[in-house]
Amino acid sequence: MHGTSIALDELGFTASGLHRPECVLCGGDGTLYVSDWRGGVTVLSPDGSQREVLAREGGPLAGDGAPPVQPNGFAIDRDGSFLLANLGDAGGVWRLHRDGRLEPYCLEVEGEPLPACNYVLLDREGGAWISVSTRRRPRALAYRPDVADGFVVRVDRRGARIVADGLGYTNEVRLDASGGRLLVVETFARRLSSFRIDAGFSLSERRTVAAFGAGTFPDGLAVDVEGGLWVTSVVSNRVIRIGPDGEAQVLIEDHDPARLATVEEAFLAGKMGRPHLDTSLGTRLHNVSSLAFGGPDGRTAWLGCLLSDSLATFRSPVAGLPPSHWEWT
Repeated sequence: MHGTSIALDELGFTASGLHRPECVLCGGDGTLYVSDWRGGVTVLSPDGSQREVLAREGGPLAGDGAPPVQPNGFAIDRDGSFLLANLGDAGGVWRLHRDGRLEPYCLEVEGEPLPACNYVLLDREGGAWISVSTRRRPRALAYRPDVADGFVVRVDRRGARIVADGLGYTNEVRLDASGGRLLVVETFARRLSSFRIDAGFSLSERRTVAAFGAGTFPDGLAVDVEGGLWVTSVVSNRVIRIGPDGEAQVLIEDHDPARLATVEEAFLAGKMGRPHLDTSLGTRLHNVSSLAFGGPDGRTAWLGCLLSDSLATFRSPVAGLPPSHWEWT
C-alpha cells in the first residue's frame, strides 16, 4: 500500500438525485444503501434502479415541513429494517421499516433523552453501538478543539447505557478486524481512538490509534482485510489509510489550500460553524463523509459526501473487511 495514491480523475460517480448522502453501506448482494435527509434511506440496486424508503408516520415531527427524522448514520438490521441515527432536534435512534413505518428504537439513556445522534452500528451479537457527538445545542457549539462531551451508548438485552464519555465530537464507530476493540472517530479532537471490549460489552483501555494534523477533520471509518483503517475527512476531502504499522497515508484529497487554511484558522480560534461544513472546497468531492467497501472482490469503494447528490467510487488496492450485516443482507 505504501506509495499508492488515487488520482481525482480515477474517481467514477454513480446514482443521481441523492439527498445529503452522509452515510453509505453496501449489502452482501451489491445493493447500496444511502442515508436520505428527507427522512429515510435510498436503495440503489445492482441493476442501476433506485428507490426511496421514507418515513411516513410515527416520528418526532419537528414542524415547519421538516421530515419525521433526519438520518445521519444508519444500520441494517436482520429483518431488513433500518436503524436511523436521528440528527434532528428530537434525537434518538429510530427503526424504519421497509414500508415506511417508523418506531422508536432508543430514545433515552440512563434516564436522560438521547440528543441528536450521529451513528449506529450493529454487531453480530445483536447489540448496537450509538455515537452521540455532543450534548451541546446547537451542535456547532462543539466544533472546537476544547470541547469533549460526546459519548458512546451500548444497547442490548440489558438496556441502554453509556460506555464511553468525554469524547471530542464522536462520529462513526467500527469494530476492528479482531472484533475485540471498538474504534471511535473523534472529529474535532482530530483523532481515532480505540477501546477494549470487555465482558458485558463495557469499554476500557482507551488508546489513541492516530492523531491528525491541520486541515483534517475525521468523519467516516472503514476497515480492510489487512487491518488497515480508512478515515474520511470532511472539508479537506481527504481519504487516509492507517496501516497496521500505524503509518498514515493520504490516498485522496480535493480542496483549495487557501480556503482550507481559512477554515483551519476559524477552528483554532473557536469560531468554526455550519457555514464551514456547508460549503464545498473540492472540485470533484464535496465534503466526503463515509466510505463503504463492496463488489465481488471487496475492492470497490464508495464515498458518501454531505454536499453531493451522487456517490464517488474507485477501485481500492486492498479489499474491505466484510461488515456484520453481510451475514443477513
